[in-house]
Amino acid sequence: MCRRATELMSQRLDRPLRWSERISLRFHLSMCGACCQCNRQFELLHRAGDRFTSAPSAEEPSSSNQE
Repeated sequence: MCRRATELMSQRLDRPLRWSERISLRFHLSMCGACCQCNRQFELLHRAGDRFTSAPSAEEPSSSNQE
């Protein structure tokens, strides 16, 4: 079941899970500490990726450097 839970954690970041998938994942996470940790790591990586992609590029000139 851990393999399926990991797949659902990953898919949840890309698309909304179906009701049955959400219930299955929540049930598994309520019993499996290793998958709970994995889920937290997925969420952390996803948030970090969002921040990275929304940060201004170092190649773009900032408005304060323009004359």
